[in-house]
Formats: sequence, C-alpha cells, structure tokens
Amino acid sequence: MNKYELCVVVNAKLEDEARVATVDKCKEYVERFGGTITGVDEWGKKELAYEVNHDKFGFYYFIHFDAEATAPAEIENRVRIMDNVMRFLCVRQDEA
Repeated sequence: MNKYELCVVVNAKLEDEARVATVDKCKEYVERFGGTITGVDEWGKKELAYEVNHDKFGFYYFIHFDAEATAPAEIENRVRIMDNVMRFLCVRQDEA
C-alpha cells in the first residue's frame, strides 16, 4: 500500500451542506477503490492564485489515504467530472 494525498478545491459559492456532500463524495470514491482514509485536513476558504470560471476563492481539502497503485487513477477519473470541484490533484507521499 502506498500513501497518497488528494487535494480538492471546492467552489466557495456553495452552501455548507453541498460543500460537505462534495467532500464526502470524494471520500466515498477513495473507499470504493480500496483506499483507507487516514486523515482529512480542511484549510478553509482561500484566495486562488488565478480566477477559475470567474471565481477568486475556493475551499481547500486534503484527503490523506493509503491505497494500491491503481486507485489514484480511478479516483481522479471520478473527481474530474464532479460539478462542484474546481481543481484537484492526487500525489503520492514519500516514505520519509
């Protein structure tokens, strides 16, 4: 099992319930493809480096999980088409 981190930037214009539902859906995808969530960091509302669809702000979430090497590609394919996700990135963490 490898350690991964999924960063998700959620649209800041959403209501709290919709934003939580979006993050829960991302966590559900991690678990569906054999991942074990080890932690979730919520950074809150931050200003984006550049506008995305005329939005200047987004909510940042970091989902840490353990999974097999095939899981991140499957998770990215599902997160990519989510309406409320502005940007995402899944990276493998070093063993340090």
